[in-house]
Amino acid sequence: MRRLFPVTDETEIRSSEGEAGHDWSLPELAAAYAYPELGSGPGTPEVWLRANMVATLDGAAQHDGRSQPISTATDMRIFGTLRALADVVIAGAETVRQEGYRPARVRDEFAGLRAAAGQGPVPAIAVITASLDLDFSLPLYTSPLVPTLIITGAAAAPDRIAAAEKAGARVVIAGDGVGVDPARAVRALAELGHTRLLTEGGPRLLGQLVAAGVLDELCLTLSPMLTAGSAQRIAGGPSVAVPARFELDSLLEEDGFLYSRYRRH
Repeated sequence: MRRLFPVTDETEIRSSEGEAGHDWSLPELAAAYAYPELGSGPGTPEVWLRANMVATLDGAAQHDGRSQPISTATDMRIFGTLRALADVVIAGAETVRQEGYRPARVRDEFAGLRAAAGQGPVPAIAVITASLDLDFSLPLYTSPLVPTLIITGAAAAPDRIAAAEKAGARVVIAGDGVGVDPARAVRALAELGHTRLLTEGGPRLLGQLVAAGVLDELCLTLSPMLTAGSAQRIAGGPSVAVPARFELDSLLEEDGFLYSRYRRH
């Protein structure tokens, strides 16, 4: 069973309840997950940061260190759609290593949409890292369609910065020390023309973004699985002083999986 429930008056999304075998098309998903209008007038945000994460019923964001075992084909379609709508995809270094990140690939079905939005053929990948402990011989750094961004602090090791740049990556400084200031990272990306931002975690990075108050939206897949164990939640690190309130914008259900979209309250 596939259902997409409109939650707010502004969300106009057709329900497919009762339509046997209906698969949500990529244009339908693109419309459902469209970014808000940015920088078009007073009160309009100039940059928008959304996160895309998956979690089990008991709160695990991974199984055996990876998200794929708790995901599903529809989750991956949404994953691909969110990437296709973004200017840049942000991920922490550990997630890049564990998930085996590769350069974003051209999606012909989204070419017209990206062109109309003034975007290049693919989103850039931005890696958040303090140590730059990355394998710069990998295709993510040596052969992307657009240069991979390495976001780090001003005190990062000069030899690692040089290695990143030699591989073809673009290094962006967004912090006075070794680490990265999340708010400065968002501003730095916006200054490069990247205003539609997507982060895919991992949990430590998402926790830092939440704590910094820069997350605007969370696209969360709730997987009907139980894993137990000691897997991380979708966001880790120190707790915030006051819990950040988000509002449910839309909800897609398929075979027990819930695909939700929450916006900042």
